[in-house]
Order: sequence, then structure tokens, then C-alpha cells
Amino acid sequence: MIGAIAGDIIGSAHEYLGTKSMDFELFGGDCRFTDDSVLTVAVADSLLTGIPYMDKFHEYFQAYPAAGYGMRFTLWAARREREPYNSWGNGSAMRVSPVGFAFGTLEEVVAEARRSAEPTHNHEEGIRGAQATAAAVFLGRAGKSKEEIRTAIESRFGYDLSRCLDDIRPAYCFTESCRETVPPAIIAFLESRDYEHAVRKAVSLGGDADTLACIAGGIAEAFYGGVPEPIARRALAMLDFPLRRVTEEFHRRFVSPPALPEPDSPAAAGPPS
Repeated sequence: MIGAIAGDIIGSAHEYLGTKSMDFELFGGDCRFTDDSVLTVAVADSLLTGIPYMDKFHEYFQAYPAAGYGMRFTLWAARREREPYNSWGNGSAMRVSPVGFAFGTLEEVVAEARRSAEPTHNHEEGIRGAQATAAAVFLGRAGKSKEEIRTAIESRFGYDLSRCLDDIRPAYCFTESCRETVPPAIIAFLESRDYEHAVRKAVSLGGDADTLACIAGGIAEAFYGGVPEPIARRALAMLDFPLRRVTEEFHRRFVSPPALPEPDSPAAAGPPS
């Protein structure tokens, strides 16, 4: 899941900027962890502790209220609502990568991805986005080829992954929907040659950059067998202690060695208020 977190942090500096290039400073500008990382860690925490996803989403929102959540999620979490709000947004997909690491079969992953989505994203598009992302993570860590991953996601979830990013990029713009976020993010991974390349390609679409890079980064971590150490160290250094502790514990329990590196520097304080 450090791949998703690092993607979120790298992409955060490009959100709303419409970046259409892969030539940018990797940890530049005002990069920070956002709601994508916070809720990814919340999912991991739920898997570690058995505490329901809904309760963890409420808990993490209260701990990190300024992380950049969407308006509807903010209202839902602030009121500690117990009913979902039928979202088709990409929030279900941005937070789901731990599910792809924590289970031993594709069927288990797909079923659990639904459960992780449903507290908020009970619309079929929201569920499908979470399931496709988690399935891609699982297939990547299971050693499937990119063509096998492409075919499996297309046949099971109905996404068109045949397009090229160069054809998508010119007209692509910011969108919060799963339908318009998950397939391009997966394509960014499919066209990549390594983890960093996948994240740069996702950001270069010029859309919801942190979420695109979060999704692509989680899949790339699984497929390429980890995140380059300098990137992982920098990303870990930008998490506060509670987020880093859960990330490290999840990695120890569910992700194959090598262990996560020590962070570059003391943890950042977190998102600005």
C-alpha cells in the first residue's frame, strides 16, 4: 500500500493544475498526503484489527478532518452517518489497494473490495471501481502478465483498457467518477516500465492527479514487487507517526519482503488545516 500512498503524495502537488507532462519534480511543490492516503490507511487498519470499515472511516476523518475529502464524504463522516450515500465517485478505488494484498484468491479480493466500498459507495459504479482496482493489485502481486491483467479486468468489469494514454490525454480533464478515473489509471500502469513511470504517466493525464497516481501506484507496487527505496523513504517521512505505524504493520503482515525502509526524515505534521 506504500505504492498508493506515494502516488497520492506525488500527485497532490498537481491536483487541479491540469499537468499534461511526465517531466516534473517527483516530490515538488506543496506535495503532502491527502484523504487518499488517510482512507487507504483506514482500510488497512480495518483489515488488521477487524474493526468495520465504516467505523474506521469515521475515526480517521475525525483524526484528519482537513485531508481534502469530498463534500459528501465530509458530511457523512462528520455526522457519523451509518447509511451509504450511493456514491459513484473514485473514493472507493483510491482507498482499496490494501484489499488486493490481504487475501489469497481473486474471489476473496473482489468480495472484500465490495465490502470496503459499500459504507459510502453503494452505487454499482463505485463498487465496480473498487473491485477492478483491488483485482488489478491482486493479479499484479500474483505474477500475472500485463496482458493477463488487462484481459481479466476488461472481461470481468467491462472497462475498455485498449486505448492509449496519448489518445486519452488531450481531452482528459478533472473528474471524480470511478468510470472516468479507474480505467485511465490502470492504463497508466499497463503502459509503464516501472513504478515511477506508472505514477508519472498517471499524473500526466491532467485530471484528479493524486487519485490517478494513488490507483496506478498501488497496482504498480504489486506488479513490480515494491516501490523504489528512495521514493518509499520520502513518502514514509511525509506521514505522521500513526499513519506510518499502521502502514508498516500492514506491510509486515501482508506484503512480501523486503521490509519498508526507514523514512528519510522526521514525519511531517500532516495536512494543513
